[in-house]
Amino acid sequence: MPVSVALVLLLTLSSVILINGRSYGVGNICDRGRRPSERPHSVKITDFGAVGDGKTLNTLAFQNAVFYLKSFADKGGAQLYVPPGRWLTGSFNLTSHLTLFLEKDAVILASQDPSHWQVTDALPSYGRGIDLPGKRYMSLINGDMLHDVVVTGDNGTIDGQGLVWWDRFNSHSLEYSRPHLVEFVSAENVIVSNLTFLNAPAYTIHSVYCRNLYIHRVTANTCPESPYTIGIVPDSSENVCIQESSINMGYDAISLKSGCDEYGLSYARPTANVQIRNVYLRAASGSSISFGSEMSGGISDVEVSDAHIHNSLSGIAFRTTNGRGGYIKEIDISNIHMVNVGTAFLANGSFGTHPDSGFDENAYPLVSHIRLHDIVGENISTAGYFFGTKESPFTSILLSNISLSIKNSASPADSWQCSYVDGSSEFVVPEPCLELKSFDSYYGRAEAL
Repeated sequence: MPVSVALVLLLTLSSVILINGRSYGVGNICDRGRRPSERPHSVKITDFGAVGDGKTLNTLAFQNAVFYLKSFADKGGAQLYVPPGRWLTGSFNLTSHLTLFLEKDAVILASQDPSHWQVTDALPSYGRGIDLPGKRYMSLINGDMLHDVVVTGDNGTIDGQGLVWWDRFNSHSLEYSRPHLVEFVSAENVIVSNLTFLNAPAYTIHSVYCRNLYIHRVTANTCPESPYTIGIVPDSSENVCIQESSINMGYDAISLKSGCDEYGLSYARPTANVQIRNVYLRAASGSSISFGSEMSGGISDVEVSDAHIHNSLSGIAFRTTNGRGGYIKEIDISNIHMVNVGTAFLANGSFGTHPDSGFDENAYPLVSHIRLHDIVGENISTAGYFFGTKESPFTSILLSNISLSIKNSASPADSWQCSYVDGSSEFVVPEPCLELKSFDSYYGRAEAL
Protein backbone atom coordinates (compact mmCIF):
# COMPACT_ATOMS: atom_id res chain seq x y z
CA MET A 1 0.00 0.00 0.00
CA PRO A 2 1.46 3.43 -0.91
CA VAL A 3 2.45 5.54 2.07
CA SER A 4 0.12 8.38 1.03
CA VAL A 5 -2.89 6.04 0.92
CA ALA A 6 -1.99 4.54 4.29
CA LEU A 7 -1.70 8.02 5.78
CA VAL A 8 -5.13 9.00 4.45
CA LEU A 9 -6.65 5.83 5.92
CA LEU A 10 -4.96 6.48 9.26
CA LEU A 11 -6.29 10.04 9.38
CA THR A 12 -9.76 8.82 8.45
CA LEU A 13 -9.65 6.19 11.18
CA SER A 14 -8.49 8.80 13.67
CA SER A 15 -11.53 10.91 12.80
CA VAL A 16 -13.78 7.91 13.40
CA ILE A 17 -12.22 7.37 16.80
CA LEU A 18 -12.64 11.00 17.72
CA ILE A 19 -16.21 11.28 16.53
CA ASN A 20 -17.56 7.88 17.48
CA GLY A 21 -15.27 6.39 20.07
CA ARG A 22 -15.44 9.54 22.16
CA SER A 23 -19.15 9.97 21.89
CA TYR A 24 -19.44 12.26 18.90
CA GLY A 25 -17.16 15.01 20.14
CA VAL A 26 -18.79 15.59 23.53
CA GLY A 27 -15.34 15.53 25.10
CA ASN A 28 -14.76 15.67 28.82
CA ILE A 29 -17.15 18.43 29.80
CA CYS A 30 -17.25 17.28 33.42
CA ASP A 31 -13.47 17.37 33.67
CA ARG A 32 -13.59 21.03 32.68
CA GLY A 33 -15.92 21.86 35.55
CA ARG A 34 -14.39 24.25 38.01
CA ARG A 35 -14.50 24.51 41.76
CA PRO A 36 -16.45 27.44 43.16
CA SER A 37 -14.21 30.45 43.55
CA GLU A 38 -13.78 31.99 46.97
CA ARG A 39 -15.88 35.10 47.43
CA PRO A 40 -14.15 38.01 49.18
CA HIS A 41 -17.39 39.13 50.87
CA SER A 42 -19.92 37.14 52.89
CA VAL A 43 -23.13 37.87 54.79
CA LYS A 44 -25.56 35.72 56.76
CA ILE A 45 -29.25 35.56 56.00
CA THR A 46 -29.84 36.43 59.67
CA ASP A 47 -28.20 39.82 59.03
CA PHE A 48 -31.39 40.67 57.12
CA GLY A 49 -33.84 39.64 59.83
CA ALA A 50 -34.43 36.02 58.81
CA VAL A 51 -35.70 33.61 61.47
CA GLY A 52 -35.03 29.89 61.05
CA ASP A 53 -38.00 28.51 62.99
CA GLY A 54 -39.81 26.94 60.03
CA LYS A 55 -42.78 29.29 60.58
CA THR A 56 -41.59 32.84 59.94
CA LEU A 57 -41.77 33.83 56.28
CA ASN A 58 -38.33 35.01 55.16
CA THR A 59 -38.97 35.96 51.52
CA LEU A 60 -38.18 39.63 52.13
CA ALA A 61 -34.97 38.73 53.95
CA PHE A 62 -33.73 36.66 50.98
CA GLN A 63 -34.75 39.35 48.51
CA ASN A 64 -33.04 42.11 50.50
CA ALA A 65 -29.88 40.05 50.98
CA VAL A 66 -29.55 39.40 47.26
CA PHE A 67 -30.24 43.05 46.47
CA TYR A 68 -27.50 44.12 48.87
CA LEU A 69 -25.02 41.62 47.43
CA LYS A 70 -25.48 42.97 43.92
CA SER A 71 -23.20 45.83 44.95
CA PHE A 72 -20.27 43.39 45.22
CA ALA A 73 -20.56 42.10 41.64
CA ASP A 74 -17.58 44.17 40.50
CA LYS A 75 -15.63 43.46 43.68
CA GLY A 76 -15.16 39.72 43.27
CA GLY A 77 -18.72 38.75 44.17
CA ALA A 78 -20.17 37.68 47.51
CA GLN A 79 -21.59 34.76 49.47
CA LEU A 80 -24.98 34.49 51.13
CA TYR A 81 -24.56 32.10 54.05
CA VAL A 82 -27.56 30.16 55.38
CA PRO A 83 -26.84 28.70 58.85
CA PRO A 84 -28.56 25.69 60.44
CA GLY A 85 -32.29 26.20 60.80
CA ARG A 86 -35.51 25.90 58.85
CA TRP A 87 -35.88 28.96 56.65
CA LEU A 88 -39.38 29.34 55.21
CA THR A 89 -39.61 31.46 52.05
CA GLY A 90 -41.48 32.20 48.87
CA SER A 91 -39.79 32.58 45.51
CA PHE A 92 -36.72 34.83 45.17
CA ASN A 93 -34.08 35.70 42.58
CA LEU A 94 -30.32 35.31 42.66
CA THR A 95 -27.75 37.67 41.14
CA SER A 96 -24.48 37.31 39.22
CA HIS A 97 -21.20 36.61 41.02
CA LEU A 98 -23.09 35.09 43.95
CA THR A 99 -22.62 31.96 46.04
CA LEU A 100 -25.65 30.73 47.97
CA PHE A 101 -24.20 28.45 50.67
CA LEU A 102 -26.34 26.19 52.89
CA GLU A 103 -24.60 24.92 56.00
CA LYS A 104 -25.18 21.39 57.26
CA ASP A 105 -28.66 21.18 58.85
CA ALA A 106 -29.75 24.33 57.03
CA VAL A 107 -33.09 23.80 55.26
CA ILE A 108 -34.69 26.29 52.88
CA LEU A 109 -38.41 25.50 53.04
CA ALA A 110 -40.74 26.50 50.24
CA SER A 111 -43.95 28.13 51.34
CA GLN A 112 -47.07 26.09 50.63
CA ASP A 113 -49.11 29.25 50.05
CA PRO A 114 -49.32 29.94 46.28
CA SER A 115 -49.64 33.68 46.99
CA HIS A 116 -46.00 33.61 48.14
CA TRP A 117 -44.87 32.51 44.68
CA GLN A 118 -44.50 35.12 41.95
CA VAL A 119 -46.13 34.56 38.56
CA THR A 120 -44.17 34.86 35.32
CA ASP A 121 -44.67 34.45 31.59
CA ALA A 122 -44.43 31.17 29.73
CA LEU A 123 -41.05 30.33 28.22
CA PRO A 124 -40.85 31.40 24.56
CA SER A 125 -39.80 27.93 23.36
CA TYR A 126 -42.97 26.44 24.86
CA GLY A 127 -45.65 29.12 24.58
CA ARG A 128 -47.38 27.85 27.71
CA GLY A 129 -46.69 26.34 31.12
CA ILE A 130 -46.01 22.66 31.69
CA ASP A 131 -49.50 22.05 33.07
CA LEU A 132 -51.75 24.80 31.72
CA PRO A 133 -51.90 27.43 28.96
CA GLY A 134 -50.71 30.89 29.89
CA LYS A 135 -48.50 32.02 32.76
CA ARG A 136 -46.67 29.89 35.30
CA TYR A 137 -45.55 30.16 38.89
CA MET A 138 -41.94 31.29 39.22
CA SER A 139 -39.55 28.74 40.69
CA LEU A 140 -38.51 28.93 44.33
CA ILE A 141 -34.92 29.95 43.50
CA ASN A 142 -34.39 31.75 40.19
CA GLY A 143 -31.45 32.91 38.13
CA ASP A 144 -32.40 34.92 35.05
CA MET A 145 -29.70 36.16 32.64
CA LEU A 146 -26.96 35.67 35.23
CA HIS A 147 -23.36 34.50 35.11
CA ASP A 148 -20.98 33.06 37.67
CA VAL A 149 -23.55 31.68 40.11
CA VAL A 150 -22.97 28.93 42.67
CA VAL A 151 -25.65 27.14 44.72
CA THR A 152 -23.83 24.85 47.12
CA GLY A 153 -23.29 23.92 50.74
CA ASP A 154 -22.26 21.32 53.27
CA ASN A 155 -25.14 19.02 52.28
CA GLY A 156 -27.79 21.52 53.23
CA THR A 157 -31.36 20.96 51.98
CA ILE A 158 -33.82 22.77 49.77
CA ASP A 159 -37.32 21.36 50.35
CA GLY A 160 -40.08 22.30 47.92
CA GLN A 161 -42.85 20.87 50.13
CA GLY A 162 -44.54 19.84 46.93
CA LEU A 163 -47.55 17.97 48.33
CA VAL A 164 -49.86 20.97 48.05
CA TRP A 165 -48.92 21.38 44.40
CA TRP A 166 -49.30 17.67 43.63
CA ASP A 167 -52.76 17.70 45.19
CA ARG A 168 -53.75 20.75 43.15
CA PHE A 169 -52.42 19.10 39.99
CA ASN A 170 -54.34 15.88 40.66
CA SER A 171 -57.54 17.76 41.51
CA HIS A 172 -57.24 20.09 38.47
CA SER A 173 -57.33 23.14 40.75
CA LEU A 174 -54.11 24.85 39.67
CA GLU A 175 -54.46 28.51 38.74
CA TYR A 176 -51.14 28.50 36.87
CA SER A 177 -48.61 25.81 35.97
CA ARG A 178 -46.63 24.42 38.89
CA PRO A 179 -43.31 26.00 39.86
CA HIS A 180 -39.94 24.28 39.80
CA LEU A 181 -37.56 24.18 42.73
CA VAL A 182 -34.53 25.82 41.06
CA GLU A 183 -34.49 27.38 37.60
CA PHE A 184 -31.82 29.15 35.59
CA VAL A 185 -32.85 31.01 32.42
CA SER A 186 -30.28 32.34 29.93
CA ALA A 187 -27.53 31.92 32.53
CA GLU A 188 -23.85 31.07 32.07
CA ASN A 189 -21.25 29.44 34.28
CA VAL A 190 -23.50 27.94 36.93
CA ILE A 191 -22.51 25.39 39.59
CA VAL A 192 -24.96 23.40 41.73
CA SER A 193 -23.28 21.03 44.17
CA ASN A 194 -23.27 19.30 47.55
CA LEU A 195 -26.95 19.76 48.33
CA THR A 196 -30.09 17.71 48.89
CA PHE A 197 -33.29 18.68 47.06
CA LEU A 198 -36.63 17.35 48.27
CA ASN A 199 -40.23 17.39 47.11
CA ALA A 200 -40.06 19.62 44.05
CA PRO A 201 -43.50 20.77 42.91
CA ALA A 202 -42.53 19.89 39.29
CA TYR A 203 -38.86 19.92 38.16
CA THR A 204 -36.05 19.95 40.70
CA ILE A 205 -33.36 21.74 38.65
CA HIS A 206 -34.36 23.30 35.33
CA SER A 207 -31.74 24.98 33.13
CA VAL A 208 -33.17 26.62 30.03
CA TYR A 209 -31.21 28.60 27.39
CA CYS A 210 -28.08 28.13 29.55
CA ARG A 211 -24.39 27.55 28.87
CA ASN A 212 -21.80 25.90 31.06
CA LEU A 213 -23.84 24.23 33.80
CA TYR A 214 -22.07 21.94 36.27
CA ILE A 215 -24.18 19.76 38.62
CA HIS A 216 -22.12 17.72 41.04
CA ARG A 217 -22.90 15.60 44.09
CA VAL A 218 -26.55 16.43 44.51
CA THR A 219 -29.37 14.29 45.83
CA ALA A 220 -32.89 14.90 44.51
CA ASN A 221 -35.87 12.99 45.87
CA THR A 222 -39.63 13.02 45.59
CA CYS A 223 -42.05 10.26 46.57
CA PRO A 224 -42.92 7.71 43.87
CA GLU A 225 -46.53 8.93 43.77
CA SER A 226 -45.65 12.55 43.00
CA PRO A 227 -47.22 13.38 39.60
CA TYR A 228 -44.88 14.22 36.73
CA THR A 229 -42.01 15.31 38.93
CA ILE A 230 -38.65 15.36 37.15
CA GLY A 231 -35.17 15.65 38.64
CA ILE A 232 -32.71 17.49 36.39
CA VAL A 233 -33.85 19.02 33.09
CA PRO A 234 -31.24 20.45 30.69
CA ASP A 235 -33.49 22.36 28.31
CA SER A 236 -32.16 24.18 25.24
CA SER A 237 -28.83 24.30 27.06
CA GLU A 238 -25.28 23.44 26.09
CA ASN A 239 -22.11 22.37 27.82
CA VAL A 240 -23.84 20.60 30.71
CA CYS A 241 -22.28 18.20 33.21
CA ILE A 242 -24.31 16.05 35.62
CA GLN A 243 -22.22 13.71 37.73
CA GLU A 244 -21.91 11.84 41.02
CA SER A 245 -25.54 12.40 41.93
CA SER A 246 -28.53 10.40 43.15
CA ILE A 247 -31.95 11.21 41.70
CA ASN A 248 -35.21 9.49 42.66
CA MET A 249 -38.35 10.91 41.08
CA GLY A 250 -42.01 10.26 40.55
CA TYR A 251 -41.69 10.54 36.76
CA ASP A 252 -38.29 11.05 35.05
CA ALA A 253 -34.94 11.30 36.82
CA ILE A 254 -33.00 13.17 34.10
CA SER A 255 -34.84 14.52 31.07
CA LEU A 256 -33.27 16.40 28.15
CA LYS A 257 -35.57 18.82 26.33
CA SER A 258 -35.45 21.71 23.84
CA GLY A 259 -38.84 23.33 23.36
CA CYS A 260 -42.12 22.16 21.92
CA ASP A 261 -43.73 22.28 18.48
CA GLU A 262 -43.87 25.60 16.61
CA TYR A 263 -42.51 27.47 19.64
CA GLY A 264 -39.42 25.31 19.93
CA LEU A 265 -38.88 25.27 16.17
CA SER A 266 -39.08 29.07 16.04
CA TYR A 267 -36.81 29.61 19.05
CA ALA A 268 -34.36 27.05 17.59
CA ARG A 269 -32.17 26.59 20.65
CA PRO A 270 -30.84 22.99 20.93
CA THR A 271 -29.60 21.02 23.87
CA ALA A 272 -26.07 19.94 23.00
CA ASN A 273 -22.79 18.81 24.51
CA VAL A 274 -24.11 17.09 27.61
CA GLN A 275 -22.16 14.64 29.75
CA ILE A 276 -23.87 12.51 32.40
CA ARG A 277 -21.79 10.11 34.47
CA ASN A 278 -21.67 8.28 37.79
CA VAL A 279 -25.34 8.74 38.64
CA TYR A 280 -27.88 6.64 40.57
CA LEU A 281 -31.37 6.99 39.13
CA ARG A 282 -34.93 5.91 39.86
CA ALA A 283 -38.03 6.92 37.94
CA ALA A 284 -41.18 5.42 39.40
CA SER A 285 -43.62 6.12 36.56
CA GLY A 286 -41.34 7.43 33.81
CA SER A 287 -37.79 6.91 32.63
CA SER A 288 -34.50 7.25 34.46
CA ILE A 289 -32.99 8.99 31.43
CA SER A 290 -35.27 10.49 28.80
CA PHE A 291 -34.90 12.51 25.62
CA GLY A 292 -37.96 14.60 24.73
CA SER A 293 -40.72 14.50 23.92
CA GLU A 294 -40.30 18.29 23.89
CA MET A 295 -37.31 18.30 21.54
CA SER A 296 -38.25 20.67 18.72
CA GLY A 297 -35.04 22.68 19.09
CA GLY A 298 -32.97 19.50 18.77
CA ILE A 299 -30.91 17.33 21.14
CA SER A 300 -27.44 16.14 20.13
CA ASP A 301 -23.97 15.21 21.29
CA VAL A 302 -24.88 13.57 24.56
CA GLU A 303 -22.73 11.08 26.46
CA VAL A 304 -24.12 9.00 29.32
CA SER A 305 -21.84 6.60 31.17
CA ASP A 306 -21.57 4.73 34.44
CA ALA A 307 -25.22 5.02 35.45
CA HIS A 308 -27.03 2.75 37.89
CA ILE A 309 -30.75 2.58 37.08
CA HIS A 310 -33.12 0.86 39.49
CA ASN A 311 -36.82 0.42 40.23
CA SER A 312 -37.93 2.39 37.19
CA LEU A 313 -40.80 2.00 34.77
CA SER A 314 -38.32 2.40 31.92
CA GLY A 315 -34.56 2.77 31.83
CA ILE A 316 -33.73 4.90 28.78
CA ALA A 317 -36.41 6.57 26.66
CA PHE A 318 -36.45 8.51 23.38
CA ARG A 319 -39.76 10.31 22.85
CA THR A 320 -40.99 12.18 19.81
CA THR A 321 -44.13 12.64 17.78
CA ASN A 322 -44.90 13.86 14.26
CA GLY A 323 -45.39 17.61 14.35
CA ARG A 324 -42.54 18.21 16.80
CA GLY A 325 -39.79 18.55 14.22
CA GLY A 326 -36.31 18.77 15.69
CA TYR A 327 -33.92 15.90 16.17
CA ILE A 328 -32.35 13.48 18.64
CA LYS A 329 -28.97 12.40 17.30
CA GLU A 330 -25.38 11.59 18.16
CA ILE A 331 -26.18 9.96 21.51
CA ASP A 332 -23.74 7.57 23.21
CA ILE A 333 -24.89 5.59 26.26
CA SER A 334 -22.56 3.06 27.89
CA ASN A 335 -21.63 1.25 31.09
CA ILE A 336 -25.17 1.11 32.44
CA HIS A 337 -26.40 -1.24 35.16
CA MET A 338 -30.16 -1.72 35.42
CA VAL A 339 -32.01 -3.55 38.19
CA ASN A 340 -35.79 -3.99 38.50
CA VAL A 341 -36.74 -2.04 35.39
CA GLY A 342 -39.94 -2.45 33.38
CA THR A 343 -38.69 -1.64 29.87
CA ALA A 344 -34.94 -1.25 29.43
CA PHE A 345 -35.10 0.78 26.19
CA LEU A 346 -38.09 2.68 24.91
CA ALA A 347 -38.09 4.69 21.67
CA ASN A 348 -41.54 5.99 20.75
CA GLY A 349 -42.18 8.16 17.70
CA SER A 350 -45.83 8.72 18.61
CA PHE A 351 -45.49 9.91 22.19
CA GLY A 352 -47.63 12.64 23.68
CA THR A 353 -49.95 15.23 22.25
CA HIS A 354 -49.71 18.81 20.97
CA PRO A 355 -50.58 21.65 23.36
CA ASP A 356 -52.41 23.62 20.67
CA SER A 357 -53.40 23.47 17.00
CA GLY A 358 -50.56 25.67 15.72
CA PHE A 359 -48.08 22.88 15.10
CA ASP A 360 -46.88 21.93 11.63
CA GLU A 361 -48.16 18.44 10.91
CA ASN A 362 -45.35 18.00 8.36
CA ALA A 363 -42.61 18.75 10.92
CA TYR A 364 -41.19 15.25 11.28
CA PRO A 365 -38.60 14.60 13.96
CA LEU A 366 -35.27 12.92 13.24
CA VAL A 367 -33.96 10.18 15.51
CA SER A 368 -30.62 8.84 14.32
CA HIS A 369 -27.15 7.71 15.38
CA ILE A 370 -28.01 6.35 18.80
CA ARG A 371 -25.41 4.05 20.33
CA LEU A 372 -26.30 1.83 23.31
CA HIS A 373 -23.49 -0.41 24.48
CA ASP A 374 -21.93 -2.19 27.45
CA ILE A 375 -25.19 -2.48 29.37
CA VAL A 376 -26.25 -5.10 31.90
CA GLY A 377 -29.79 -5.54 33.23
CA GLU A 378 -31.21 -7.73 35.99
CA ASN A 379 -34.87 -8.48 36.58
CA ILE A 380 -36.01 -6.66 33.45
CA SER A 381 -39.60 -7.09 32.25
CA THR A 382 -39.13 -6.04 28.61
CA ALA A 383 -35.90 -5.53 26.70
CA GLY A 384 -36.94 -2.86 24.24
CA TYR A 385 -39.62 -1.15 22.20
CA PHE A 386 -38.47 0.80 19.14
CA PHE A 387 -41.44 2.38 17.36
CA GLY A 388 -40.65 4.95 14.71
CA THR A 389 -43.23 6.21 12.27
CA LYS A 390 -43.71 5.68 8.56
CA GLU A 391 -42.99 9.35 7.90
CA SER A 392 -39.97 9.45 10.21
CA PRO A 393 -38.35 6.07 10.91
CA PHE A 394 -35.55 5.78 13.45
CA THR A 395 -32.19 5.13 11.76
CA SER A 396 -28.64 4.13 12.65
CA ILE A 397 -29.47 2.57 16.01
CA LEU A 398 -26.51 0.56 17.28
CA LEU A 399 -26.77 -1.99 20.09
CA SER A 400 -23.67 -3.83 21.29
CA ASN A 401 -22.49 -5.78 24.33
CA ILE A 402 -25.88 -5.80 26.05
CA SER A 403 -27.03 -8.54 28.41
CA LEU A 404 -30.51 -8.34 29.92
CA SER A 405 -31.96 -10.91 32.29
CA ILE A 406 -35.67 -11.03 31.41
CA LYS A 407 -38.04 -12.08 34.17
CA ASN A 408 -41.13 -14.25 33.74
CA SER A 409 -40.68 -14.64 30.00
CA ALA A 410 -41.21 -17.95 28.26
CA SER A 411 -39.73 -16.54 25.09
CA PRO A 412 -37.03 -13.87 25.62
CA ALA A 413 -37.14 -13.07 21.90
CA ASP A 414 -40.63 -11.66 22.41
CA SER A 415 -39.12 -9.06 24.70
CA TRP A 416 -38.27 -6.84 21.73
CA GLN A 417 -40.78 -5.07 19.49
CA CYS A 418 -39.85 -2.89 16.54
CA SER A 419 -41.42 -0.98 13.69
CA TYR A 420 -40.04 1.66 11.35
CA VAL A 421 -36.55 1.37 12.78
CA ASP A 422 -33.23 0.52 11.16
CA GLY A 423 -30.01 -0.38 12.93
CA SER A 424 -27.54 -3.04 13.85
CA SER A 425 -26.48 -5.12 16.83
CA GLU A 426 -23.72 -7.33 18.10
CA PHE A 427 -23.50 -9.45 21.27
CA VAL A 428 -27.01 -8.61 22.50
CA VAL A 429 -28.98 -10.96 24.79
CA PRO A 430 -31.84 -11.61 24.29
CA GLU A 431 -31.53 -11.23 20.54
CA PRO A 432 -33.24 -8.06 19.31
CA CYS A 433 -35.91 -7.79 16.65
CA LEU A 434 -35.01 -8.42 13.01
CA GLU A 435 -34.72 -4.70 12.18
CA LEU A 436 -31.85 -4.44 14.67
CA LYS A 437 -30.13 -7.78 14.13
CA SER A 438 -27.85 -7.00 11.23
CA PHE A 439 -24.34 -5.77 11.94
CA ASP A 440 -22.64 -4.07 9.03
CA SER A 441 -18.90 -4.74 9.31
CA TYR A 442 -17.72 -1.26 8.37
CA TYR A 443 -20.36 0.62 10.38
CA GLY A 444 -19.90 -1.68 13.33
CA ARG A 445 -16.10 -1.49 13.26
CA ALA A 446 -16.11 2.32 13.06
CA GLU A 447 -18.59 2.71 15.87
CA ALA A 448 -16.84 0.19 18.11
CA LEU A 449 -13.53 2.04 18.03
